Amino acid sequence: MSARPYPETILVVDDTEFMVKVLEDLLTAEGYTVITARSGPEAVETYERELPDLVTLDVVMPGMDGLAVLQRLREMDPAARVIMVSAVGLEAKVMEAIQMGARNYVLKPVDRDKVLQAVRRALDEY
Repeated sequence: MSARPYPETILVVDDTEFMVKVLEDLLTAEGYTVITARSGPEAVETYERELPDLVTLDVVMPGMDGLAVLQRLREMDPAARVIMVSAVGLEAKVMEAIQMGARNYVLKPVDRDKVLQAVRRALDEY
């Protein structure tokens, strides 16, 4: 793998502070630039302002859920790269997200290697 000319930026979206911190720490340790959002509307606003290379997006959030955020991101940017993050038992929602254009998904509690593999795979797609 060749070195990137700049660190890739990942937007981590989750309504729980613990999950944001876990993903932020994991991705920052791998050299990614991480920005965060704690709600659907904040995620859409942050995406529009920052144009990150990738989004990790929680499926279940109050108000605007992950599927609504995914739909809005794909309307704004059809090339948006999104990985859904979901608890076990939400497979139907995850499959719907994949049909809507999400690149991949990881299950909570997150496994470091699976997250990094999903992130790298999504970032390497062009």
